[in-house]
Amino acid sequence: MEQYELPKGFLGCGFKFPVQVDGNTGRMRTVSYEDDIKEAIRIILMTRKGERVRNPDFGCRIHDYAFADMDYTTLNAVKREVERALVQWEPRIDEIEVSMDTSQETEGVLLIRINYRVRSTNNPYNLVFPYYLNEGFGTEL
Repeated sequence: MEQYELPKGFLGCGFKFPVQVDGNTGRMRTVSYEDDIKEAIRIILMTRKGERVRNPDFGCRIHDYAFADMDYTTLNAVKREVERALVQWEPRIDEIEVSMDTSQETEGVLLIRINYRVRSTNNPYNLVFPYYLNEGFGTEL
């Protein structure tokens, strides 16, 4: 049975996040292929559910745990939520494995390690997403 290979262009092209303008061309900067997928993963994880007016289901509920004790139960809930959000909102990846690194928790950072496979190329990738537990504390206005 012959398997259809998707063209690499299927991986897409999108705006660089945060949105930037190229100083030389005056055009919006973009990212392509696997970099576009990494940007999409970050956007999914950084967006709170309900934040997007026209798509209130988009995003991830990890922000619901911002002030929770990072015990075993909470870490598992965060892990499941990251997996659920990526399965739901990023169709270009599969074989998603999420693990939590609490080695920097005393500095207020939970490192979320994500291993995944890009479906169209079958290549494995990983991403470390720093989730700041104490965002906004200690800042002066």
